Amino acid sequence: MDEHRPTPPENHAVGGIMALSMPYQVVLAVALAVAGVFACVHLAMVFLHVAPSNTLTKRHGQAVDDWVYPEFEQNWKLFAPNPLQQNVSVEARAELRTDDGGGRTSGWIDLTAQDIEAIRHNPMPSHAQQNELRRAVDFYLNSHSDDHTPSGMRGRLSEEYMRRIAVLRLDALPGEVRRVQLRTVTRPVPAPGWSSEKTDTAPSYRDFPWWTVTAADRPAGAVRSSPEAGR
Repeated sequence: MDEHRPTPPENHAVGGIMALSMPYQVVLAVALAVAGVFACVHLAMVFLHVAPSNTLTKRHGQAVDDWVYPEFEQNWKLFAPNPLQQNVSVEARAELRTDDGGGRTSGWIDLTAQDIEAIRHNPMPSHAQQNELRRAVDFYLNSHSDDHTPSGMRGRLSEEYMRRIAVLRLDALPGEVRRVQLRTVTRPVPAPGWSSEKTDTAPSYRDFPWWTVTAADRPAGAVRSSPEAGR
């Protein structure tokens, strides 16, 4: 007895890359290959950037830095060999001229605490809230001597940057900001309760010099209304 079975269709639908014509297949294959090579090179460069110093980084360190900075900068070390054991905050105060022509000096204002408050419970904090103040202080300290002598143009630029950040943060104080001063406060992280280690948690302070505020340091609106703006 003959069995009648359905005849399979002669033409099968072909999906994916094989459905494309040969020129498109070649273009897509080349694009995938280039993307794969780029991904491998990028991962290798980032790994060398965060890895401990080795023969490759000593020989090709400049090439690695040129690839990473500034778009792909990493601020942590592989496996965190030296975890931070201190909390460093930045505080500022201002010398103000009041509306009656007198003057006063404000108390110290914790700028780092302001950033922490803005970041807490914020699922998408801004880059400025997370890094502006910290990077500015690092920039200043790395371009100044212990007695706050600037090292060339970078040192002077870091002073202007820090001064403008302070003026922007203190602009809401009543009165006109004439001079500003910053300081860093370093507080050692106490040892955990289960540890027998004894840690001195007393804060240490490093005062910056008093800086005179110029018209260029003030926010745009304040520049227009400032007496210096017309000079």
